[in-house]
Amino acid sequence: MRPKEAYDRTLELLQRHHEWFRSAIPLIASENVTSPAVREALICDFQHRYAEGWPGERVYAGCVYIDQVEIIAMDLARELFEAEHANVQPVSGLTANLAAFTALTDPGDTMMCLSVASGGHISMAKKKFGGTAGAVHGLEIEYLPLDEKRMNIDVDAAAKKISEVKPKLVTFGGSLFLFPHPVKELSKVAKDCGAHVMYDAAHVAGLIAGGQFQDPLREGAEVMTCSTHKTLPGPQHGMILCTKELAESINKAVFPGIVSNHHLHSVAALAIALAEMLEFGKEYTAQIVRNAKALGKAMYDQGLSVLCPELGFTESHIVVVDVTKYGDGGTLEKKLEDANIILNRNLLPWDPREGRHYKNPGGIRLGTSEVTRLGMKESEMKQIAEFIRRIVIDNEDPKKVAAEVAEFRKEFQKVHYCFESATEAYEYIKIR
Repeated sequence: MRPKEAYDRTLELLQRHHEWFRSAIPLIASENVTSPAVREALICDFQHRYAEGWPGERVYAGCVYIDQVEIIAMDLARELFEAEHANVQPVSGLTANLAAFTALTDPGDTMMCLSVASGGHISMAKKKFGGTAGAVHGLEIEYLPLDEKRMNIDVDAAAKKISEVKPKLVTFGGSLFLFPHPVKELSKVAKDCGAHVMYDAAHVAGLIAGGQFQDPLREGAEVMTCSTHKTLPGPQHGMILCTKELAESINKAVFPGIVSNHHLHSVAALAIALAEMLEFGKEYTAQIVRNAKALGKAMYDQGLSVLCPELGFTESHIVVVDVTKYGDGGTLEKKLEDANIILNRNLLPWDPREGRHYKNPGGIRLGTSEVTRLGMKESEMKQIAEFIRRIVIDNEDPKKVAAEVAEFRKEFQKVHYCFESATEAYEYIKIR
C-alpha cells in the first residue's frame, strides 16, 4: 500500500469505527466513554511534551502549566478517594501494579492473589503464564482460594493459607469482580504475617469513589492501584493511592523505575475526569450498579445462566453468564458482535479443569459503565437482555438484530454525568 493510500485508509477506518459505535451497545466491562472535555484534553499540546520527574523538579523545561495541572490531578485524587498520597504518573493500571510490586517486594518474594481464571488480572499472573508479577518482577505466586458459588475469596481458607505461606504481599482485586473482596477480614491476617496489603481497583475505582462498593484504604489496604478508564470514566492511564508512609517508595518506583515521560495529555484528561467524578460520581455510579443488577435479573428471567442469582447477580458493574449450554464464549462473542452487541468472552473459575481455555471459555462478561454514561437506565437493560437472548438462545440472524440495535441506540448519543456535552459520544471530530 502506498503512503497516501495508507494515510487515507487509516483515517477512513477511524471514522468507520466511530460510526459503528454510534449504532452498537458497548458492554465491555473494562471500557467507558469519556466526556467531550476529556477528549479535548487528550488532543492538547501536552501530548507533545516531556516532564520527567516530580512537579517542580522536572528534568525538562517548559513545564510551567504542566506542573500545575498535575498538582490539580493529585489534589483531586486525594480528595476523591480520601487518600494520604496520590501518584498520577503510571501510564496504565498494569504499570501502576508493577510500580507497586517494585515498591513493596523484591524479586523472589511471594505474592498471594486470585488466579486469572478466578478473576485475577494478567498483571498478577505467574511467570509460566507471562504475567507481569512473575515474568517481569520475578515474584512467586500463590493463589487465594475462591468460593466458586459466591464468586469471591473464601475467607477461612484464605486466612489459613496466608498464615501458612507467609507472603510478602497480599493483593486483592481483579478483572472478574462481582462483589467486594474481604479486605477487612484478611488484612490483619496478612499484616500479622509481615505482608503488605494491596488492592487492584482497576475495575471498581469509580464505584469506590462514588461510595457504591467498598473502601479498601479504610479496610486495611496500604496501596490501591487503578486504571482510570473503566468505572472511573477518564483517559487510558493509571494511578496509585497509598499511605503517607509508602509515598516515597511508590514515587521512586514509578519514576525512574517504571515510567519516563508519563503521557501528560492523559494527566490533564484525568484531572478533568476526577473533577467530573467529584461532582457527578455518586449519582453516576449508583446508576451503574442499579443497571448491572437489572441487566443480570433481566437476562436470568430470559433464561440465561447468570452467575450468583441468589446474591443478586452482582454488586459492581459486571455481570457474568455461563453460556456452555449454547456454545462457548468465543463463538458467542463473535455472534453478538455481528449483532452490534459488544462484550467479551471470559474464563469461568472452573473452565481450566473442564478443559476450556481463554479463546473458547465458558462465559461472557458484560459491564454497564458505558451504557450508563450514555443515559440508559433499568428499562433499557431489559431491552438489552432481550437482544442478547435472541442471539444466544434463539439463534436469530445477527444482521436482523443489529438493525434493531442501531434503531435502539439512536436515542442514546450524548455523554451524561459531566459538566458539558456539546459533542456526541462517538462523534468523529476532524481537525486536519
